[in-house]
Amino acid sequence: MKKKVVIQGIAGSYHAMAAHNYFEEEIEIIGCDTFKDVIAVVGKDPSAVGLIAIENTIAGSLLPNHELIRQSGLTITGEYKLRISHSLAALPGSSIHEIVEVDSHPIALMQCMDFLDTLPHVKIVEKEDTAMSAQWIVQHQMKGHAAICSKQAAGIFGLDILAEGIETNKHNFTRFLVIADPWTADEILRPETTKNKASLVFATPHTVGSLSQILSVFSFYNMNLTKIQSLPIIGREWQYLFYIDLTFSNYMRYKQALDAVIPLTKDFKILGEYAEGKQNV
Repeated sequence: MKKKVVIQGIAGSYHAMAAHNYFEEEIEIIGCDTFKDVIAVVGKDPSAVGLIAIENTIAGSLLPNHELIRQSGLTITGEYKLRISHSLAALPGSSIHEIVEVDSHPIALMQCMDFLDTLPHVKIVEKEDTAMSAQWIVQHQMKGHAAICSKQAAGIFGLDILAEGIETNKHNFTRFLVIADPWTADEILRPETTKNKASLVFATPHTVGSLSQILSVFSFYNMNLTKIQSLPIIGREWQYLFYIDLTFSNYMRYKQALDAVIPLTKDFKILGEYAEGKQNV
């Protein structure tokens, strides 16, 4: 039976590419319109696995997704870092000089602004997804329209690629998290290598130096903080949840660090322990 992987988007989207690359096996892609829908589907079906973008090296963190994962009760079981390369694609036979409108996800458009500045007379239109923009052009035979999407999406929907590698910054990566039901995660996921990364979330007492004290403990135990992100706690003015990613080489030392930190925090939760993902180039 194929593994069911739930994503935001459709075939040809960067989520779909990351899913196929991560699992390295034949999978069944279940597309959703929103990240909230991804969480809901995985929450209802313990046999399904979700894959959800969490941050981009240019656009930054997808802040709502941190909170979606925290509230879901699901666990993070892995991560994948995908190099994002955008293409400009249009109906077969099109010329770049005939394009009057470019459609894509707002983040993709933002990442290609230097290229788009070379097309000053083209209208820029935001859509909900890169691959869906390509699909829409084909379905409606929109001559004069082009989509910013992946090379794979252009191939799937039979579009001509008018320009490749149009992203402004070539060091453009998106990090995706694999999420699953904590009770079935070990049964449905591929065997992991040694766990050396953890995602944590906690609040701190509303006192001077509380966060600094916690970070000092992590430093003492040689935990390498790779990310720290704060989000306000709704209904508790000027108080924040801190989302932390850290890597470690000694699992026992990591557990000792948590034992020392937990008494200094409030609402502490381990979102997942997993193997750090390699950067796909």
